[in-house]
Amino acid sequence: MEHSLLTNAVVYLAAAVVAVPLARRFGMGAVLGYLLAGVIIGPWGLRLITEVEDILHFSEFGVVLLLFIIGLELEPDRLWSMRRPIFGWGGAQVVGVAAALAGAAMLFGVDWKVALIAALGLSLSSTAIALATLEERNLKTTPTGSAAFSILLFQDMAAIPMIALVPVLGVAAVHGSGEGWLGALRVAAVLVGLVVGGRYLLRPILRFIAKTGMREIFTSFSLLLVISVALLMQWVGMSMALGAFMAGVMLADSEYRHALQVDLEPFKGLLLGLFFIAVGMSVDFGVFFSQPGLVLMLVAGFMAIKLAVLYALSRLFDVPPSQRALFTFLLSQGGEFAFVVFAAAETARVFTPATASILVVVVALSMVATPLLLLLHDRVIAPRYRDQNRRPADIIETQEDHVIIAGFGRFGQIIGRLLRANQITMTVLDHDPEQVELLRRFGIKVFYGDVTRVDLLHAAGAGKARALVVAIDSIEDSLALVDAVRREFPDLKIMARARNVTHLYDLMDRGVEIVERETFEAALALGQQVLRHLGFGAYRARSAANKFKLHNIKSLHAVYPYYKDQERYISMARQSRDELNEMFARDLAALKDEKNVAWHDADGHP
Repeated sequence: MEHSLLTNAVVYLAAAVVAVPLARRFGMGAVLGYLLAGVIIGPWGLRLITEVEDILHFSEFGVVLLLFIIGLELEPDRLWSMRRPIFGWGGAQVVGVAAALAGAAMLFGVDWKVALIAALGLSLSSTAIALATLEERNLKTTPTGSAAFSILLFQDMAAIPMIALVPVLGVAAVHGSGEGWLGALRVAAVLVGLVVGGRYLLRPILRFIAKTGMREIFTSFSLLLVISVALLMQWVGMSMALGAFMAGVMLADSEYRHALQVDLEPFKGLLLGLFFIAVGMSVDFGVFFSQPGLVLMLVAGFMAIKLAVLYALSRLFDVPPSQRALFTFLLSQGGEFAFVVFAAAETARVFTPATASILVVVVALSMVATPLLLLLHDRVIAPRYRDQNRRPADIIETQEDHVIIAGFGRFGQIIGRLLRANQITMTVLDHDPEQVELLRRFGIKVFYGDVTRVDLLHAAGAGKARALVVAIDSIEDSLALVDAVRREFPDLKIMARARNVTHLYDLMDRGVEIVERETFEAALALGQQVLRHLGFGAYRARSAANKFKLHNIKSLHAVYPYYKDQERYISMARQSRDELNEMFARDLAALKDEKNVAWHDADGHP
């Protein structure tokens, strides 16, 4: 047994390590990589793993952890403010998709009970795939992410009454006088217990465990908490993921929120990956190969109808036109709870075993298809919207004896304000149209355009400018601009911002003599204030900062000739560090012989 467990773990990890980087390398995303890995190692691939159902149940805990961590990010007040999109948009999505799918099924002669349960199950989307994709693309806070999350949360809640509805329609319904009321009371009691326990019981326990100073115990309790809540919710017939989400919301304003997130994040990532692998393994290609035409037709028909309804609804929601296709593709697949609904329908004899098997394969294949749709969006649809939204470059009034500032973000704005305050004529170029419009409202003369284009530089009067300030965020664009200016305007003085030391050296390679690292001076000034706070006199703190600055600049220039030779670069960097340590040691020894220093700050304090 132990040998089997370790062997399976090696297979899972190896499959993920190989498939996911390859999938991301080819622009397919991590989720598709996991799904393909599952297909390859599963019963219909290399047959390295066969216990698919057990693994799928275990890996569903990854979805539970995901919802718990998301709950930690949503305070109760914020969740309450989302009630309209959760119940309004979520309800519209479930009802709209279910009605369309059930109507289409009945047009083809499917019994209304089968059509209704199948449509309800298929109306649910995959929480794991959608939320993992939103996190991977940093879209959680966008209108698309907010709308998708609200709908997914409603779906998790709607799955419970769907499962409860199945026995009512089936021939295997259990007729009990008080079971329904008793179940409802259990659910209500658990929900109240979660609210009260989360606010008044969990925090003292977390505080007590934190005081022990044992990180592993805190991690153990974090896992215990999530598992216990999930099992409790399952006991009363509710979604484990929904229960974990509610527990997270109850702790969202706790001082231990960040510690819980950090401790659970690795488990969430591993188990979510395992879940996607298990979904890939669960695709029953036996059912597919026996009726390939029917299965493909059902997958295509189901996803086409769901896509059409979702896109129509996205026009009613607060989803920008450029993101409607992405929103639609995110929710186009069947979800994890569809497996539960279909299993309940088979038990209640609403579905025949053959019908349940086909629908399970349809859901699994729709999950596999979703990353492909997202890839289609990234390669075909998104570029078209970017082209449509791209405005022509502004016509720039030719100026002479001026300074050109390329990039007017947080760095360029400070330079621009300083020049403007001293009545220096400047031409500002930026590639963000929203930034251009915003700055123009404040009376700043900013022009839109791609600053790496030579024709735009000519129009900006680069041939007659006194200097060019390169303050672009992108390192690649910054270097491309310097290359273009060096070719077309070799006499133009370039002053550049460096994002890091490597960027600094790349600029120096191009002959840029005046370069400022964007965080160096600010960090040095703050370090000087830290020394003051620790009791250093003003002169001593400033002297230490200046010596460090001079030594740093000297060492950068000393190391520069060797920065492409890794071994020599490391050796020179170590030598520079040792010299700095020796210099401060000499300063410390000399200061012991000094009684006082004639330097005071603005308030007269030493």
